[in-house]
Amino acid sequence: MARPPLLQLSNIALTFGGDPVFSGLDAIVQPNDRVALVGRNGSGKSTLMKVMAGLVEADSGSRVLAPGVSTGYMEQDPDMKGFSTLGDFALRDLDPSDAYRVEMVAEGLKFDPAAAVSSASGGERRRAALAKLLAEAPELMLLDEPTNHLDIEAIAWLESELASTKAGYVLISHDRAFLSALTRATLWIDRGTVRRQEAGFENFEAWRDKLWEEEDIAKHKLNRLIKAEARWAVEGISARRKRNMGRVRALQGLRAEKAAQITRQGTADFQLDSSQKSGKLVLEAKNISKRYGERLILNDFSLRVQRGERIALVGPNGAGKTTLLKMLIGELETDTGSVRLGSNLEMAVFDQTRSALDPDATLWESLTGDPATRISGKADQINVRGNPRNVVSYLKDFLFVDEQARAPVRSLSGGEKARLLLARIMAQPANLLILDEPTNDLDIETLDLLQELLGDFDGTVLLVSHDRDFLDRVATTTIAMEGDGKATIYAGGWSDYRSQRRDDAAKETKAKSTPKAEKSKQGDSGKSGGLSFTESHRLQELPAVIERLEAEIAKLEEFLSAPDLFTKEPAKFAKASEALVERHSALQSAEEEWMTLEEKAG
Repeated sequence: MARPPLLQLSNIALTFGGDPVFSGLDAIVQPNDRVALVGRNGSGKSTLMKVMAGLVEADSGSRVLAPGVSTGYMEQDPDMKGFSTLGDFALRDLDPSDAYRVEMVAEGLKFDPAAAVSSASGGERRRAALAKLLAEAPELMLLDEPTNHLDIEAIAWLESELASTKAGYVLISHDRAFLSALTRATLWIDRGTVRRQEAGFENFEAWRDKLWEEEDIAKHKLNRLIKAEARWAVEGISARRKRNMGRVRALQGLRAEKAAQITRQGTADFQLDSSQKSGKLVLEAKNISKRYGERLILNDFSLRVQRGERIALVGPNGAGKTTLLKMLIGELETDTGSVRLGSNLEMAVFDQTRSALDPDATLWESLTGDPATRISGKADQINVRGNPRNVVSYLKDFLFVDEQARAPVRSLSGGEKARLLLARIMAQPANLLILDEPTNDLDIETLDLLQELLGDFDGTVLLVSHDRDFLDRVATTTIAMEGDGKATIYAGGWSDYRSQRRDDAAKETKAKSTPKAEKSKQGDSGKSGGLSFTESHRLQELPAVIERLEAEIAKLEEFLSAPDLFTKEPAKFAKASEALVERHSALQSAEEEWMTLEEKAG
């Protein structure tokens, strides 16, 4: 017998004081659904998710949750007022005896539940919100940008958890690799309409482009029909005394149909101009080091950056990526070594904290108040790469409407703040771009445009990002911050770095395990084994998976060892026992998979 949908929205209409956000919207989430919720910034993705969570009530229509189904919602900016520690927030709706669940997630996401909320970073707050949701283990999870502010290691852990869960979930994310790996269906919000495709995100863009192409063909046919009918109306009236009123009314209907069509939102009109060329050598770092107290950030690191390179810095949060970036551009002093900047450098900086934006200033003031773009005596104009531009006209290039020009920065969404900061940067000539987490909150279409611009940019780019797809498309060199002061340089983007690192690890392992006589026979004949790329990647991941499962089993066994748990909390005892059996099974499967791949690798 088929199970009923977890959640069903029918004929939902919602208006926030102006044009409707949704009208006649229908959506269904089935058991075990893994759904990508996609759409342009401002299309209503977060609003729809809040309707799904029951946090926003629609003006009309119905929201039906299957009986007994529990839901969990992770918002972009969790409200932690009233909580002293991140663990207090994560445990808010859990029984204290279930604290072990939060501890297990905290270990996987690598954050400290005892950390104070008042001093927690955006990434730490997001990890606590994720820990809360995963520890509650609802049957339907609603996750709004769960990867924002997470490092790649935490994203990989979360990806693994969601891949193995039995719960249904809906994901909003700008991270292509994350969505492609996890989703099997797609909900697409486009101009207030929601369409569903029974295929994951990796098929979304081809599907979207096909629908848009069909829409453009239909518009073209409608325009031709209107033109033909309008010509008939003019010529027919002069040739006959009586009009065919039915045909005239049909023409009026065609014109009304065209007027009712909602134009697709265009892409931002980003432009990058490197103005004068920098010298061939952009910067050179020799044997630089940095330490904060007992903590070693960087040790004896050297780097030469040539004009036109795109250098990406990757590594866990707190590894020192931003610190290295600041040392390379001379913003932060090194403890040892030296950094030399090249000639004719014009630098523009995108700061991940958006600190360059005053939340109380208007968008207008954010542009005209910037010394790099200000035009003296021209309050309605700014200097855009040496040319005067009207402020409102320039803001429209970045998809802002007239009314937003005088709105405060604090009223903007995360994606809009990112676009405003890009507007400031792109107004000034620059041949060296410093981009610290530029992809956070940008929609996929804007990300595509930014990637294309960076690819065509004839200057140099230094960037920090946790977006694996973005790194693959942009970076020519990757610097991996590996902890304990170690930073290693790899050619290419994220996938290239991972492949080279696996090869290096395999060579090191083989060198340790192969007898000298056997080595001499083998010579330098190359890699061992016959693993595919996917199998090699899985073989490298499995030890961490096994370690995590063993840690979770230990915590569950400790929890179940309480002598009065069965009598006082039989439901919790049963649930924990079921989880223990499941993890033992998963551990056995992981160990068998590891042995099979090891044997195949030879």
